[in-house]
Amino acid sequence: MSSAQVKSAMRAFEVLEHFRLIQQPRTMSELSADLGYPLSSTTVLLKTLVTLGYLNYDRVRRVYFPTPKVTGLGDWVPRALFGSARLIDAMNDVHAQTQEGIFLGTRNDVYLQYLKTRQSIHALRFYIEEGTVRPITQSAAGWVLLSTMSDERIENMVRRANIATPDAASRVQVSEIFRRVAEVRRCGYGWAEGLPFSGGAAIAVLMPGTIMESPVTLGLGGVQERVRQNFDSYLAALQEAARAAAVTGSDATAIPVESTRQG
Repeated sequence: MSSAQVKSAMRAFEVLEHFRLIQQPRTMSELSADLGYPLSSTTVLLKTLVTLGYLNYDRVRRVYFPTPKVTGLGDWVPRALFGSARLIDAMNDVHAQTQEGIFLGTRNDVYLQYLKTRQSIHALRFYIEEGTVRPITQSAAGWVLLSTMSDERIENMVRRANIATPDAASRVQVSEIFRRVAEVRRCGYGWAEGLPFSGGAAIAVLMPGTIMESPVTLGLGGVQERVRQNFDSYLAALQEAARAAAVTGSDATAIPVESTRQG
């Protein structure tokens, strides 16, 4: 596939993502300005999406808007990923108790991906968009997922994650991740301050079962000082949610924890 084709595919997704955020019709010139695309490229892209049935074009108002075909691309995914509602219920329970940002995350190659999120309702908060990915080495939730792997595999993941991290200052030492993973294994949870946001803190626990054969973590994040002050109650809420999910999830698949021995 040529670089031009890759660029066109990226732009098609960016247009649909933009509509998800703005949730209103847009003219071609508005989309061009919003996304920073040349007008000529925008014209071709929008016409293609209309032809494929993903956008509707109103000739009277000269505006574009997504069609139900876009919804159909992913409306089956939550059922395939989450099956029963026990993981979502766990996330909602912790959110109701803490009012902090809550998420369900899993591994996507060398990244942690936030599959589902509930945003904090505190006045001072951080925002994590659903679907966001970040290197698995750079968050408490990522360390929890790494803790289920063998040391040999962890080392491989760290090296690959560093290669995928363009900012050299954000790359991590293998020894540091082994230290973090050892803490998770000893304490039963992950804890981080200043990651992934400066001034923030996060707690994460391992959930029962898997999603697409990958372990799942339930995490909480918020302003560092507030999370520190409420650490015990926040951790208790996460751990209780994990226990409740284990009891109600009779269809859960046990999470295999790989041998921690080298080689």
